[in-house]
Formats: sequence, structure tokens, C-alpha cells
Amino acid sequence: MQRLSEGSIPQVPSEVATYFRDVADHHQRVSEQILSFDEHVTGMLSPSIAQLSVQQNADMRRISAWAALIAVPTMVVGVYGMNFEHMPELTSPYGYPGVMVLIAIAFTVIYRAFRRNTWL
Repeated sequence: MQRLSEGSIPQVPSEVATYFRDVADHHQRVSEQILSFDEHVTGMLSPSIAQLSVQQNADMRRISAWAALIAVPTMVVGVYGMNFEHMPELTSPYGYPGVMVLIAIAFTVIYRAFRRNTWL
């Protein structure tokens, strides 16, 4: 369009080149307006995307906290599920209740830590 408006093409008469200049000017203005609209839309979407990212991070923290809470009892119960013969607490009458209390205490401590840090 620029070459047509400058009259550098010999097949284009000079009278028509003025119209091409007008069209090139309109094209330039519309291109700048489109870029301006693009910047405005990007500016409007950026806070929304940032807010969505913060929400996703909070959700991931919550999921990770629950996974950690479930992992502690699973680990302790997994050790006891291996059917060892020589574990001192197996022969003690307080062994099983002691392990259950240990699991409950560990779960409670971790739960409170996550609540204090607003992960849950």
C-alpha cells in the first residue's frame, strides 16, 4: 500500500496515488487503534489471570496439606502392616492403643500447623 501511495509503480497514475495515500493513512490509523485495543484488553485480563493463579496456588497448597496429613498415618500403618515378629510393642498390651494415640497426635500436630499457616 505504501509503494502504491508513493507513486513508485509506473502503472499507477498520480491521480490514483492520492487515493492510495488516503487508504494507507486509514490503514495506519486502524493498525494503531488495533494495537491500542490489544494493549487495553491485555491490561484488563492481566489482573484476572493473576487472581486465577493465586487461587490455583491456594488450591494446590490445600491439596498438598491433605496429602501430607494422609501420608503420616499411612506410613505408620504401613510399617505395622509388614507383619514383623520382633517389634516390642506387639507383645505389649498397650502397643496397639499407643500406636493409635501416636498417629492421632501426629495427625493433630500437622493439622494445626497447616491451619496456623492457612494451608487448610
